[in-house]
Amino acid sequence: MPTLLEAPEPAAPAGHAAHTKASEVVGLPGEMPRPVHLTFLGAGSNFCSTLCRDLLLIPGNAGGELRLVDVDRGRLDRMHRVIEKLIEATGNADKWKVVSSTDRRAVLPGTHYAVCCVEVSGVDCVAWDNDIPLKHGIDQCIGDTLGPGGLFKALRTVPVFLDALRDMRELCPGALMLNYTNPMGILCLAAGRAVPEVPVVGLCHSVQGTSHLLAEYAGVDYETLRWECAGINHLAWFTKLERNGEDLYAKTLRAKFEAEVAAGFAEAEAGVAVHDAQDAVFGEEKEQPYEGRDLVRKDMCLQFGAFITESSGHLSEYLPWYRKNERGRALLRRGYDGGSRFYATNWPHWRTEADALRDRLVSGEEQIDLKRSWEYGTFIIEAIEKDAPWRIHGNVMNRVADPAKASPGEAGKLITNLPGDGCVEVACLVDGNGVQPTRYGALPAPMARVCASNMAFIDLAATAVIQRSKEAAVHALLLDPLTAAVLSPAQIREMAMEMFEAEKDFLPGYA
Repeated sequence: MPTLLEAPEPAAPAGHAAHTKASEVVGLPGEMPRPVHLTFLGAGSNFCSTLCRDLLLIPGNAGGELRLVDVDRGRLDRMHRVIEKLIEATGNADKWKVVSSTDRRAVLPGTHYAVCCVEVSGVDCVAWDNDIPLKHGIDQCIGDTLGPGGLFKALRTVPVFLDALRDMRELCPGALMLNYTNPMGILCLAAGRAVPEVPVVGLCHSVQGTSHLLAEYAGVDYETLRWECAGINHLAWFTKLERNGEDLYAKTLRAKFEAEVAAGFAEAEAGVAVHDAQDAVFGEEKEQPYEGRDLVRKDMCLQFGAFITESSGHLSEYLPWYRKNERGRALLRRGYDGGSRFYATNWPHWRTEADALRDRLVSGEEQIDLKRSWEYGTFIIEAIEKDAPWRIHGNVMNRVADPAKASPGEAGKLITNLPGDGCVEVACLVDGNGVQPTRYGALPAPMARVCASNMAFIDLAATAVIQRSKEAAVHALLLDPLTAAVLSPAQIREMAMEMFEAEKDFLPGYA
C-alpha cells in the first residue's frame, strides 16, 4: 500500500495504553478535498483523544469539525479541553474546531463519519458482570465480549448503539459508522440486522498488535512478514505466516511454543504461584516480558495450527478448556494473560487514571504525544477522502457486496464455511468507494468450528438485544462455550435471572 512518510521510532507505551502504538506510516499520498466532520460518541473514551489527534495529523487534510458527545458532562468538558490543546499543538487552529454536546442529535447533521466508543453503565455494572457469574463458577478475566459479562454489556449497550444508528439514518444519511465498542461481534451483527441502511465497520487493534507480536516471537523484521488473517473479532486466525516463502510456524514458532507451553505446565505442577484469584492493577504487571507468557494462545496454535488475534486472558474466556479446571488453568497468568476479575478490578482505576492524565495534559504538566497511532479509524477516513487504497481488517457482515459474483453454492459469503448471516473479521480494501470487504474463502475446518461456536452465542445475543428478550439472552448463555462447560442449563438460567435482577435499573424494556 502507498505511504507518504514513515513515523519516527515510538517509545513503548505501558499499561492499558500498550494496545495502541505508533504507526509506521504517517499518511497516504494526496490531499483531502473537503473539510471532514467527525462525530465521536462516547467522548470520555481513551480512544477519543487518540483518534482526534490521528485525524489532525493526516497530511494534506482540509480541516473540519470534531464533534464530541458524552452523557457525562464532566468528562465531556475535560475531553473538549484536551482536543482544544491538540488542535493548538498540531498547528491546526486555523482549520479545525471542536464542539461538544450531551445530545448527539444536535451534532449529527452534516456528519461524514461517526465513531462509537460508548460505555453504557459500565462503572455501575462491571462488578455484577463479573461477580455474579463467579459465584456460580464462571471465572472471567475481561468479561466484556462473550460469556455472561459480555452478554450483559451487550444488553445495556446495543440498544443505545442502534438508536444512534437510527439517528444517523435520519440526520446524516450515508455517513460511515466506525465502531470501537465491545462486544464488537454483537454490536456489528445487531446493526447489520436492525439498521442495515447505515454502513458500519467494527474496528479492533488486535490484528495490528498480533502481527507485530508474531514478528517479535519469530525474530524477524515486521516488514519482511507475509500473512493472512481471517475469522471473527478476537478469534481471527493467522492462517498464513511466512518470510521469504518460508512457513514461520514450521521453521521457528512451533518448537518455540512447545517448549514454552511445556514449561508453563511444569511451572504450575511445581506449585509456583502464577495466577491470583484477585489480580492487582495492571501497572504492577506492565514491565513483565512476553517471553514465556501468552500461553493460552501458544497452546491453541499448537493444537489448531495457527495463532489467534486476541491475548490469552480474553481468549481463555471464548473457549471451553482453560478456565474450568486446574489443568486448563495451569496456562493462565496474571493481568491480560488470564487473571481472574482483572477487568472488574482495574476498570475503575483506569477511568480515574485517564481523567487525571487529561487534567495534566490541559494544564501543561504533561506533554501531548504527537505521533499518529496504528488505529484503523483515521486511515479509513484518509483513504476514502483521498481515494488512496489502504488495507485494514474490519468486522463486517459475512457477505460480498455483489452476491452475483459469488461461486455457485457459496451464497456470497466472505468466509464460506461460517454462517452467512453472521459477522466476520476479514481484510478490507478502503478507497474512494468506501470500505470493501474481501472474500477469504474457507477457513481450515477446525478453526471455522471454533469461530462458529462463538457465533452461535453472538447470534442469539443479537436477537436478545434487538427483541429485548430475556429468553433469547438465556439461550445465548446456554450456547456460550465456557458457561456451557461449567454449568447445567438450569444453573445457567438461574444465573442469568440473578443478573437481570441485579441490573434491572440499567436494562429497560427487557421481558
